[in-house]
Amino acid sequence: MERRAFILKSMILTASGVLSQNSFGVSAVTPPEVALKPFLLPARAPLEDKGGMEIRVLIRSSVTDGLYSNVECAVAPKMMGPPPHFHRELDELMYVADGTASILIGDDIVEVQAGGWHLRPRLIKHTFWNASDKPLRFIDMYFNQPFEEYLERIFHELTAENGFPEGSEAKKKEINDLNEKFGVIFPSDAFTERNEIMKKYSLK
Repeated sequence: MERRAFILKSMILTASGVLSQNSFGVSAVTPPEVALKPFLLPARAPLEDKGGMEIRVLIRSSVTDGLYSNVECAVAPKMMGPPPHFHRELDELMYVADGTASILIGDDIVEVQAGGWHLRPRLIKHTFWNASDKPLRFIDMYFNQPFEEYLERIFHELTAENGFPEGSEAKKKEINDLNEKFGVIFPSDAFTERNEIMKKYSLK
């Protein structure tokens, strides 16, 4: 009975990390150094779309050692997203919090309702829009690339107030540089396809 009790105790201690798996008998295990640090993201009021499309960074790549980041996105009713495009390196995972997201993925269109998820792997053409009469809000998650930096630059820095009016050569150059840096590629017919989607679903 004593031997049985010893074996059971050893198994429990090993499973809990107190015993080393590479030695006989009891020895303390020192936890390895961890690059990632715990953090708490406080609750916030839902993001407002402000009559168009808005983003807010929730988790930055810098706090996950470059592994992961995400943004919250709010899209007004009947609002089109970006022209169809694809990414060289980025994989995206969307979680719809409110409303319904319409997504072009390749040549197919899918609808993702609140509570649903949608994965868009790299190198697949895609875009999204809100075809409904209600606001859309989702969390877009990014892996292996700090894509939140791209979106913040587009939405919050390349503005008319900062000297980048819509359609200006300065803004076009900055966006082209960003696309090159982050591997965002627009097919030759991307803007034509976007216009067709807008017309079909009466989007703005």
